[in-house]
Amino acid sequence: PAIDFDFAIRPILSKAGCNMGACHASQHGKGGFILSVFGFDPRVDYKGIVKDELERRVDFIEPTNSLFLMKPTMKTPHGGGRRLTEGSVMYDTLVDWLKAGAPAPVSEPNEVVSVEVFPKRRVATVGSQQQLRVVANYADGSIRDVTPLSRFDSLDEGMLAVSESGLVTTNGRGQAGIMVRFEGKAEICMVTTPYSEQPNLDDWKNNNFIDEFAIGKFEELGIAPSPVCDDATFVRRAYLDAIGSLPTPEEVKAFVDREDPAKREKLIDQLLGLTGDPLLDIYNDRYAAYWTLKWSDLIRNSTDNLGEQGMWALHNWIREAFRVNKGMDQFVKEIITAKGSLYMNGPANYYQINSNPTALTESTSQLFMGVRLECAKCHHHPFESYSQADYYGMAAFFSRVGTKNSEEFGLFGRERVVVVQPSGEARHPRTGKNMVPTVLHGEQMEHPLDRRIPLANWLASPDNSWFAKSIVNRYMSYLLGRGLVEPVDDLRSTNPATNEEMFTALAEYLEQNQYDVKKLVKVIMNSRVYQLSSQPTELNQAAGKFYAFYKVKRIAAEPLLDAINTATATTTKFQNLPAGTRAIELPDTNYPNYFLKTFGKPRRTSVCECERAPDENLAQALHTLNGDTINAKIDEANGRLGKLITAEKSDAEIIRELFLATWSRTPTEEEIAVCKGIVGEAAERKEGLGDVLWALINAKEFIYVR
Repeated sequence: PAIDFDFAIRPILSKAGCNMGACHASQHGKGGFILSVFGFDPRVDYKGIVKDELERRVDFIEPTNSLFLMKPTMKTPHGGGRRLTEGSVMYDTLVDWLKAGAPAPVSEPNEVVSVEVFPKRRVATVGSQQQLRVVANYADGSIRDVTPLSRFDSLDEGMLAVSESGLVTTNGRGQAGIMVRFEGKAEICMVTTPYSEQPNLDDWKNNNFIDEFAIGKFEELGIAPSPVCDDATFVRRAYLDAIGSLPTPEEVKAFVDREDPAKREKLIDQLLGLTGDPLLDIYNDRYAAYWTLKWSDLIRNSTDNLGEQGMWALHNWIREAFRVNKGMDQFVKEIITAKGSLYMNGPANYYQINSNPTALTESTSQLFMGVRLECAKCHHHPFESYSQADYYGMAAFFSRVGTKNSEEFGLFGRERVVVVQPSGEARHPRTGKNMVPTVLHGEQMEHPLDRRIPLANWLASPDNSWFAKSIVNRYMSYLLGRGLVEPVDDLRSTNPATNEEMFTALAEYLEQNQYDVKKLVKVIMNSRVYQLSSQPTELNQAAGKFYAFYKVKRIAAEPLLDAINTATATTTKFQNLPAGTRAIELPDTNYPNYFLKTFGKPRRTSVCECERAPDENLAQALHTLNGDTINAKIDEANGRLGKLITAEKSDAEIIRELFLATWSRTPTEEEIAVCKGIVGEAAERKEGLGDVLWALINAKEFIYVR
């Protein structure tokens, strides 16, 4: 039988890497030779190989003299290096295809439905090897061993190495995957190499269901987690993680001195405003402000995008949603179905920030599903089964939404309004067909009035498994320093969770609790996993991604500035905002403040979490060492240090107070002695005590959540 182009030839081009974006599938190809990305358009590929350049790339009389074969075998110079070996199965298949006259792709190819890898899971030892086998299942029911034509990639090259033929070598301990790809389908083989055979878990006690899944993973991997953190560490961690604020010395002492076995759980309820007692639920506004900051970053609320009125409308709506603890399902539905005035209806501004169907498709999928669809705009997704049809099926939901100037003169002048139009389509760029609104990997969903309504109902429901998981993953990252999947907004089958059972259980918990994020934060913070020490042990230091210890996190720019103000008992005045406004309450990115800019306050130009850079840099170090922000606050007469000196407290008393105000703990006797030495060596007592406070604020114990 004739050699089928789709069945035999296109997979060879993929295996050899010819149709990668860095090679002949780049925008202009290489050397005039253009292929489609990952072979998603066989007609383009066939034309490039056989028809272009007056058929100079093929020689039907002497197929082995074809430029198409001589280049990748390096018989003729080739910028991409050797890609084929003479006499190999792939080479001989291409020769046979040319000998047969290079049959063109058929109009309805026998498509690959799925691929399977064997073994799916393996427990290995360091130094062991395993040959993988890959099987493709086709639409006509046929099955084929495609191991030689599959691509293999290690998801952790430090632990696993894999050859082009699929031979896996285990070089380290832990758990990681090998990604297998064939014809746009992908699968994962998970390899586990335990750290030890019998970890000591005698001291472990589950606080809730999260811990049940954590200890299951510890047992599987032979990990003994770090011990639980002390009360002083916990109170600082809880305040900063839940409400973005540093506890005062009084709050620290009150918590540490309290003799109540349930005090951690009670503190969490108090911080989240869940006690039911107005006298205790005093932090709810700070909770709302802090999480408004987080979601304003993601939604990209700024005057640059929306102007003054639109920015305030969206900010106030988000803050009120978190103040009243609106369910995330309702939060998202109101955004997706929003219409009307940008100035009067806050969520309508989402359609000003994302002003066309493609931008809305990409932002919505990444924000509320944790799915990065942008690759599928032009070609099949390289690591997932998302096609252009999937992309434009989602875009069709937004194809009839637009903005226009209001015909009425409103409170703020002529307002922009979001409107639903009677017509408008999303067209598939390759086929030219108008796409029917279709949810990702799901059903077609039309609506006579507003296509967004069925999308919103599906998006924020248990029918869409991505929704709950995307929220869970973000909050695990916010609270524990690492998501169950990293990056947090890249959920796909080829990017497996470090604990899939925990991930599923948390998503189900969120669904069962009507997408109440306060309950989600509460259950995470109450877990033993959250309350572990941040100090790894010698045996678990390589197992941080499995939550064997609490991951140290650098405090973000706004809560860090607020923490400095709390430590020094000062405030920062922001332009055109009331005195006493906290940095976490800033509604916009455009308030001029060198400290916030230096420490990574984002411009809100991307939906990616990565826009808020967590890494330290030289500018930050120089500003904390020599900048005006900290020094001016330390020297302020009515600040903490000035008042402590005026109160005629002893050096030891002041040092203890400064430790509580910065590191949220009392100093050791050795630390007191060192600090007294600094004071004694200074020209003046105030200068020496100021140096102590400066050192405490500049220390990593202050700048990081531990």
